This record gives sequence, C-alpha cells and structure tokens, in this order.
Amino acid sequence: MTCSDSDYAYLRELVLQQSANRIDPSRNALFDARLKPIAQKAGASSLKDFVSILKVDRAPHLHRAVAEAMTINETSFFRDLKPFEMLRETIFPRLIEQRRGQRRLRIWSAASSTGQEAYSLAMLIAEHFPIVAGWDVKIIGTDISQYVIDYARRGRYRRLEVNRGLPARMLLKYLVRDGEEWMISDRIRSMCEFQYANLCETLPKLPVFDLVMLRNVLLYFPPQDRSYLFKDVYRLMAPDGCLVLGNAEQAEDSSDLFEVEFASNSYCYRPVVGVE
Repeated sequence: MTCSDSDYAYLRELVLQQSANRIDPSRNALFDARLKPIAQKAGASSLKDFVSILKVDRAPHLHRAVAEAMTINETSFFRDLKPFEMLRETIFPRLIEQRRGQRRLRIWSAASSTGQEAYSLAMLIAEHFPIVAGWDVKIIGTDISQYVIDYARRGRYRRLEVNRGLPARMLLKYLVRDGEEWMISDRIRSMCEFQYANLCETLPKLPVFDLVMLRNVLLYFPPQDRSYLFKDVYRLMAPDGCLVLGNAEQAEDSSDLFEVEFASNSYCYRPVVGVE
C-alpha cells in the first residue's frame, strides 16, 4: 500500500515536532527507505499501515524512532577544513592561553552524529598542542539518535569512513587497525564522551563550554527553534568562549547574543557579555 500525500505530511510534521528537522516534500522517498525497518518491528506490513499505527497509538518511543531515523547523520573526519584550520591557528591557542591557570577545557560537539567531529577535535589537540597533555580536557558529543551515540562510543570505523578526511599520518598515529576496522586509540578516546540530547527540547545537565561546535544543524531548524537553541547555547558558554557554525550557517537571528569574529579565512562567534 502506497502512502498518500496526507500520510507523508503527517510524517513530516511528526519529525518537525520531535526534532525541529524540516523535511521538504521532495524528499518523501526517504521515509520509505529509512522507516521500513521500524515499521516491520512495529508489526506493520507497509509504511501506510505504520502511519496508521502512529496516529492511533501515539507511542512516544515510536515517534522518537521516526525522528531519529530521519535525522541527517552525514559526517566525516575533519569535515570542512577551514574551521579546523581556524581552530588550530587562532581559537585553540587563545583558549589555551586563557585557561593556563585552570588547565581545563570543555568542548561541545553538538549533533555529533557517529563521533568523527569529536574525535577529530581530540586528534587536533593531541597533534598540535602537547602543552595540554596533562590538562583536564573533555569533548562532549551529543546527538538525538541513540544509534549514532552508541556507534560513536564504540570508536570503531570502517575503511571507507577513515578514508574520508583523515590524513594517513594521523590514521596511523591515533587509530589501531583491528581486522577490517580501525579503533580510536585509548588516548584519544579518553578525551571524548557521548550522550543523548535533543537540541529542541530541555537539554541534559551539561558543563560550561569554552568551545561549541554547532555545525550543519541550523539549516534544518525553523527560525523559532534556532532562536531557542541559540539562547540555550549562550547559557552554556563561558563569557570568553567561542561558537563555530557550519559554513552556510549564521547567527543573524541572535545578534543580541553573539558577535561575529573573523579569523584565518573563516569566522566564529563570541558571546555578547552581559546579556540576561
């Protein structure tokens, strides 16, 4: 049985409510591909039957499973080089100088997907800033999908995944081969942790961050949800911290909270001090 336009509209609205992920009608075919395993587990013989189950039962775990399945999980090691160049040349040297007394760094990889961004940050620090080897450094990755959180925690990646963006020198230095997979080394893994968080709901208890990586997320959020998220991020940032967005994203609707700063052919955002 084929889904009707109203069925797809229901699914798009469900995903929007659960995750603030706005799915264009032109991408309705994604529902057929990504929801088939969930529909089968729920005892539905077709996606249309599954939609009927969702409408009648309104089971929270099924609604969440649909939102997780439709979340964009595209990522790679050192994805988009410019932000990492900016981190290496400008942001990390400044943060390390500012935190010399505390010897402590807290970094948030929001929407961390399968963990490559968080592990890339750890490798960048280990490779270029040996001065922090004895510091208390923690990179916290969060995501709405429990599946990708579990994947990130494993710290094991296939050959295709490590071949995307990870220099051979760093692959051999910070990962260990195990059959057809590569495992993140204990040194890098010890700097990272991963936990569930829905960015459009009440966030779990998190520390104050020196650096927030919020990349390639806002493109899928409607304006109101972006505004709420920026307020949450602002509250979780140190006054002299830094926010990094995706190349195609801006904080234009939160100019009262953040001011832009250009560095190394890219830019980041600094919290406006004194905002209540």
